[in-house]
Amino acid sequence: MRAIRNGALLVSTLGAIFTAEMVAGQAVDQIIAAEDRRIQQAQASQDAIDGIVDDTRETVDEYRGIVKEIEGLRVYNTILDRQISAQEQELRELRISIDSVTVIERQILPLLTRMIDGLERFVALDVPFLADERSERVTGLRELLGRANVTAAEKFRVVMEAWQIENDYGRTIFAYTDELTIDGAVREVDFLQIGRVALIYQTPDGVNAGVWDQSNRVWVSLGSEYRNSIREGLRLARNQVGPALLLIPVPAPEEG
Repeated sequence: MRAIRNGALLVSTLGAIFTAEMVAGQAVDQIIAAEDRRIQQAQASQDAIDGIVDDTRETVDEYRGIVKEIEGLRVYNTILDRQISAQEQELRELRISIDSVTVIERQILPLLTRMIDGLERFVALDVPFLADERSERVTGLRELLGRANVTAAEKFRVVMEAWQIENDYGRTIFAYTDELTIDGAVREVDFLQIGRVALIYQTPDGVNAGVWDQSNRVWVSLGSEYRNSIREGLRLARNQVGPALLLIPVPAPEEG
């Protein structure tokens, strides 16, 4: 009987141990499963945090970019404001100029008329070199003044250019061929013009020569002693020879 009880006790003990081990194993599994869940939750939380950090970083970067763009726009707007102010000032000045155009044109046209009249009188009273060319220039200026399709500025430029040409004549020496009435007959002659100091003519054969007397406004005949000097002066004016000393008749200076 004792042996049976001992055996039953052993079986009961083994059963208890086995049951305890099973319970312990289930507890370990539950702990491991719980730890796995905790790790997964932690990983999920970390992923969420990482996502929030990335979103935050992108937002910060976007904010910085917007701030930088705003600063650039402020600088650009400042430049535009300055340009607009300058353009408005130019516009005001332009309006003033436009308002003055009519007044200027009313004043400049009479001025140009007086300048052409003065030029015409000057040519008529001057030494008579290139007489036809200079008279035609004055006539052209009068025609230009009456043209409606030419601006006042262009008319002024052309008139001033004509005066400049007349001014340049006083500093030049040149020769040209034209016709002149000598002893009642029209002859072709060579003219030598030396500024406004002397105007001399000579026939191609060198027989006849003369110089313009500005005081009496007549041609004065010259003797044969000037023939070679006049011929050399004509060659010099035509750039056929180099500079040389010329012996030519020059009117005596008059008191101003």
